[in-house]
This record gives sequence, C-alpha cells and structure tokens, in this order.
Amino acid sequence: MLLLHACCAPCSAAIIEWLLEQDVHPVLFYFNPNIYPSSEYELRKAECTRYALQQRLDIIDGDYHHDQWLQDIAGWEEEPERGARCLQCFKTRLYATAQFAQKQGFDRFATTLAASRWKRLEQIAEAGHWAAAQFEGVTFWEKNWRKDGLSERRRILLATNNFYNQQYCGCEFSLKK
Repeated sequence: MLLLHACCAPCSAAIIEWLLEQDVHPVLFYFNPNIYPSSEYELRKAECTRYALQQRLDIIDGDYHHDQWLQDIAGWEEEPERGARCLQCFKTRLYATAQFAQKQGFDRFATTLAASRWKRLEQIAEAGHWAAAQFEGVTFWEKNWRKDGLSERRRILLATNNFYNQQYCGCEFSLKK
C-alpha cells in the first residue's frame, strides 16, 4: 500500500487520479508544518481533505508544528527559493512521512511535491531517498509527476474542482520573496 505525502489539492488531484487509474488507492498524509500562516495551512488542508474524501480516500493529518519546523530549518532562512532551506524542509516533511509509513506498515511512500513548479525535482528525490534510508522496510517511490500530461491535467482539475490555488510555496520565507 502507498502512503502519499500530499502538499495541497492542486498538486495532489492529478496524481491521485492517475494512481486510481493504475488501481493504486493511496492513503494521503498531510504533513506540511512549513506553511505560514496557520490560516493558510488550514485552507490548504481543507481543500486537500475535500478532494480526498470526494475520491473516497483516507487522509491523515500529520499536525501543524510550525515552531518545530522553524527550528529544523534554522540557519537557512535567508537561502533563496530552491536552495538549502528547501532541501531541509523536504527532508523534514519526508522524514515524518517515512516514519509514519513504517509505524503504520506501509512499505513505500511518494510525495506530491514533485508536481509543483515551485520545487526542484532533484531535491525532492534526494530528500525522499534519504528519509526512506532512515527506516527499515520503507522505500521512496520517485516519480516526476509533471510528465505524461499530468501538468495539464492538474490545470484542468484545478478549474473543475474550483480549488484554492496558492501563489507561493508555503513558508514565510517564500512569501517574502
């Protein structure tokens, strides 16, 4: 069974649709302590939950620990977007995903982060494989979710579902840029 780390509904919808077409019914794990402010976090979580429930999928709320996330990325606040701060952020989020996967008996996980135009795929892959290596019996499914028509499908599902479409990655540092 697949544990799918979900960052938001716009990035998740086409991936979920594709997975379901492949007869893969993921469990979604919403763990995004980077999102700022908390109202933005709640809005993105609500949209993601709405879509998951519409698709009859389970979604787990990994909780919002923004203060801990700030500690995890301390020292990298001034890094540019797609820099060292982002890699550390991905590691934090995917470590929690891999940890949850192992505790709950999932043998693999993936992330919808790889669908976002705001992210570097190499960083996501590095963070995902690193996180999986920390937990025995868990592997990271690396996939470029921007290919095979999924970016276009993302745009269609965004409009069809009238999703809230954020205009920044999520953290206060990306918001300032």
